[in-house]
Amino acid sequence: MHRSGERLRDRASLKRNDRIRQKLDKRKTSSKAASASAATVGYEAQLWQMADALRGSMDAAEYKHVVLGLLFLKYISDAFEEQRARLDAERAEGADPEDPDEYRAQSIFWVPPEARWAHLKAQARQSTIGQLVDDAMAGIERDNPALKGVLPKDYARPALDKTRLGLALDLISNIRIGDEASRARDVLGRVYEYFLSQFASAEGKKGGEFYTPRCVVKLLVEMLEPYRGRVYDPCCGSAGMFVQSVEFIRAHANGNGGRAKARADISVYGQESNYTTWRLARMNLAIRGIDGQIAHGDTFHHDRHPDLKADFILANPPFNISDWGGERLRDDKRWQYGTPPAGNANFAWVQHIVHHLAPAGVAGFVLANGSMSSNQSGEGEIRKQLIEADLVDCMVALPGQLFYSTQIPACLWFLRRDKSKLPSLPGRGAGGEGLDAHGGTNRRGHVLFIDARKLGRMVDRTHRELTDEDIARIADTYHAWRGETVTPPPPLGEGRGEGQGRGEGIGYADVPGFCKSAPLDEVRKHGHVLTPGRYVGAEAQEDDGEPFEEKMQRLAAQLREEQVEAAKLDAAIAANLKELGYGR
Repeated sequence: MHRSGERLRDRASLKRNDRIRQKLDKRKTSSKAASASAATVGYEAQLWQMADALRGSMDAAEYKHVVLGLLFLKYISDAFEEQRARLDAERAEGADPEDPDEYRAQSIFWVPPEARWAHLKAQARQSTIGQLVDDAMAGIERDNPALKGVLPKDYARPALDKTRLGLALDLISNIRIGDEASRARDVLGRVYEYFLSQFASAEGKKGGEFYTPRCVVKLLVEMLEPYRGRVYDPCCGSAGMFVQSVEFIRAHANGNGGRAKARADISVYGQESNYTTWRLARMNLAIRGIDGQIAHGDTFHHDRHPDLKADFILANPPFNISDWGGERLRDDKRWQYGTPPAGNANFAWVQHIVHHLAPAGVAGFVLANGSMSSNQSGEGEIRKQLIEADLVDCMVALPGQLFYSTQIPACLWFLRRDKSKLPSLPGRGAGGEGLDAHGGTNRRGHVLFIDARKLGRMVDRTHRELTDEDIARIADTYHAWRGETVTPPPPLGEGRGEGQGRGEGIGYADVPGFCKSAPLDEVRKHGHVLTPGRYVGAEAQEDDGEPFEEKMQRLAAQLREEQVEAAKLDAAIAANLKELGYGR
């Protein structure tokens, strides 16, 4: 009887696995064309649908590491096999496909035999596949010290369904993501980022801890323009700020070598307190060939870059955290503008960022809206001191529903050490009246306020995103205010081409309801509150050409007509109630 029960369970398990495979095969067929090119519109979404079908009841936070780890493994294996084939063809010229240095010289990870994708694919249906993947990850870390401690190695755990793991491996086997052509199209980068965003959405609040929406990151990068220098993120999550910074340089490379030059021009520094998120960041940078000093640890209590003075700082700190241990840092040297309250870390983040800014450095970061106006526990005084030190360059009020992790309204702060000039960087134009000798308008004693709350579009019932046109409008307003020449925005639907500079174009002007350049005296009159809505005023209403007197006479006559109609309706209702016995 016992053996009969086992046979029944095995039969049921086989049927269940067959159903999963059939479902997956149908989705593969529907996306065959996408798989062929690995670059068609919607490819990432189709791949996500197939991968998500394999998740079953597994928690998104757990499944995230399963899938992203396999994607990373496939990427480095593809790149390795392509280089191996190239070296094999060059044996007569002295090339050695078994020499790890032949791969490292081309910035390609050496993949030991037990970690090669073909080996794993051949074993995908075996019950030992979990242990084989763990061994593969361990072998890659062993032979590539830069990845030590980064890769997930818990695929053998009993709770992970090995059938689903094998099917996920089969799915990923059907795409090319690490060969030269796919790397040129950044196929894995697109898939990886799309998966990060989908996992963040699935995890909700917890997911937002590791992922900042791409549109917010892109806006920060487009405003700061980190062409070269030291780029720092004190709470880097999955490293989206760094990835977008490098992509920005590549997109504006003007044919100067793009990818190679981008890596040479910026140095990346970051810190992340969550260990699993830190691993995501390291993998995210590795798949794009970005070298970075990404440290694990608590930024406030164990600053791993204590002497760093960064040219650009980008960050999305967790909002309003109360358990940051501020009571143990009362006399910290970073609190130059006042001791932040132990119950809220917002102004601890602000002052940590200021502390790490280079003399000509600029920072852009996300904070909760309350940071612009709060006077609790000394926060108002700290904000006042930052303003009086002329560090606040620009404030941007964001629309709601941009973030997966919170519904708290958010804003962008931009701080600049020296508001008198622009650093000399490629791609920036300067010249003309009102510009100082170094290029750019002297903005000492002024703050730019931008109210972007009405921008963006809903992508589903709960999430909004800024469009490329929205990002261009905000960034161009800021650069025009800074004194850079700005190309007028293209017609809707036409983005800037790659490598396109700002060129000759528009200058800055206040726009009621959207932007205002305010002197510090005006900010003082508002009690050092930095909410853009207080400064930009109401949006200008288009004049309809009707004289005021005529309009008032017309509206008054319309009102009288509606009052007469309302009286008739009231009388009819009263009569009906009376007939029903409820009237007077």
